[in-house]
Amino acid sequence: MSALAPAQELQFTEFMEYLEQKNPHQPEFLQAVREVAGYVVPFIASHPKYQGKSILYQLTEPDRIVQFRVTWVDDQGRVQVNRGYRVQFNNTIGPYKGGLRFHPSVNASILKFLAFEQIFKNSLTGLPLGGGKGGADFNPKGKTDTEIMRFCQAFMLELARHVGPHTDVPAGDIGVGQREVGYMFGMYRKLRNEHTGVITGKGISYGGSKLRPEATGYGLLFFVEEMLKEINEILAGKKVVISGAGNVAQYAAEKTLQMGGIVLALSDSKGAVYAKEGITEEMLARVMHIKNVERGSLKTFADEYKLLYMPAERPWSIPCDIALPCATQNELNEQEAKQLIANGCKHVAEGPNTPSTAQAPLPLTTHAPHKHPPTTRHNP
Repeated sequence: MSALAPAQELQFTEFMEYLEQKNPHQPEFLQAVREVAGYVVPFIASHPKYQGKSILYQLTEPDRIVQFRVTWVDDQGRVQVNRGYRVQFNNTIGPYKGGLRFHPSVNASILKFLAFEQIFKNSLTGLPLGGGKGGADFNPKGKTDTEIMRFCQAFMLELARHVGPHTDVPAGDIGVGQREVGYMFGMYRKLRNEHTGVITGKGISYGGSKLRPEATGYGLLFFVEEMLKEINEILAGKKVVISGAGNVAQYAAEKTLQMGGIVLALSDSKGAVYAKEGITEEMLARVMHIKNVERGSLKTFADEYKLLYMPAERPWSIPCDIALPCATQNELNEQEAKQLIANGCKHVAEGPNTPSTAQAPLPLTTHAPHKHPPTTRHNP
C-alpha cells in the first residue's frame, strides 16, 4: 500500500470498516481489496473528476454472484451434492473473463478475491475483457474420469445459462485442466446447439489455442528474465525453487531449464521434493506424466528418483537464488519469507493470484540486496 496523507488514511480506514461490515468472514476478499484500495485512494484524491463518484464502493461490489447446487452420481451409484459459483465482478470494458476452480476450499470469499483481481489483470492486457471467477467445492483428486465427467456436465447444466462468448468466458484454474474444460465445453455445445468460444483452455482439435497451457508458466519466466536484466544478471546457473506441480509450476520449471536455470524443488498439496543436483528435463517429463496422466503425488516421483521428500512442507526452506510461488493464494508467509532471505534467496516472482500473504513482502523488500525490490508480482 502506498503512503497516505492523514485525510486519505481516514478515508481508507472508513472504507475498509464499511467493507468489513458488509463482507464478514471473507478474509481473502478483504485482503485483496485492502492492497488495491491503498493505491486507489490517493489516485482519486489527485484527480478531481473521480471524486464524489464512489469509485471504490462501485469497484468492490460484484455485478452479481450466482450460487447453485451441483448434483451428480458417483461410480457407486450414490448421489453427491456440491456447491457451484460464478462471480461476475465487473464488465465495464468487456465480457467477464476468469477461471473456474474445483477445490474443497472454494467459497465466496476466495472467488470474490480472485474475480476482483481478475478485473485488473485483464484490463492491463489491453484487451476488452472484464473480471470474473467461478468454481465449486468439488475435489477432483481420487475421482475417476467418469466421475469427473459427470460432475463437469452437471456443473455446466447450471453454468451454461450464465455464460456466453459475449457475456462471460470462463477458463481453467486449480483442478480444472484441459480434460475438465473439454467435458464442460461438450455439455455447453449440446445445451446451446452451437460451437462457440465460450470457454478457453480447450484442446487444439476442438478450438483451443497453441501455447495456452504454457502461457502462464512461460510468462512468469520471461518476467523473471526482465527483472534480472535490471541488475545485469541472467537466469543461467541460478538455483530456483518452485512451489506447486500443476500447470503453472510445470511450465515455469520447463522454461527455467530452457533458460539454463537449475530447478531444485517442486511441491504439491502433500509435500515438497528436493533434488540437490537439479531436476532434469527427463525428470520433469516424469513429473508431468504423474500429475497430468496418473493424477498421482510427487511422493511417487521422489521415490522413483530417490530424492528427498518433505511431507506436508513447502519448498521455502531450501537454499536458492530465486523462489517462484506457483501453487495458490497465501502460500508464502512472513516467516517463510525471512527463511528464504536467510538462505540466500534474492528474487521472488509470483505466478498465481496473491501467493504471498499481506505480511510476506515486508521482509523481502526491506532486505533487498539491490535498489530494486526482489518481490514482484507477475500474475499473467
